[in-house]
Amino acid sequence: MASRFQVLTLTDAAAARVREIVENADKPALGLRVGIKKGGCAGMEYDMSLVEEASPGDDVIEDKGVRIYVDPSAALFLLGTEMDHEVTKFRSGFLFKNPNEVSACGCGESVSLKPAAAQESGAPGAV
Repeated sequence: MASRFQVLTLTDAAAARVREIVENADKPALGLRVGIKKGGCAGMEYDMSLVEEASPGDDVIEDKGVRIYVDPSAALFLLGTEMDHEVTKFRSGFLFKNPNEVSACGCGESVSLKPAAAQESGAPGAV
């Protein structure tokens, strides 16, 4: 099988937090699902949920000892994204460094995204 371009990468901090969430889940979980949903003042929000059973078409990323399941409808919006986790004095949460982000709202909770296919180069990871 040919290797595929990985849709999403994880920092060590993100992997550690995903591992903690999965290990402390109320029900047995395989990993964390990442997707996109409409909402927020910029138009879209990142959506995350525990995965008890994989869905057909999920892009499964196994990295740093954890599994991330990417919703197939979100793959083009997440292509090339780095998922991080930060803890500050006032906030704790996942951060997405997404090259497909067009803009973000002031609160940082919602974004405007374009699909990776709309980029001029058309090739994943191209500069």
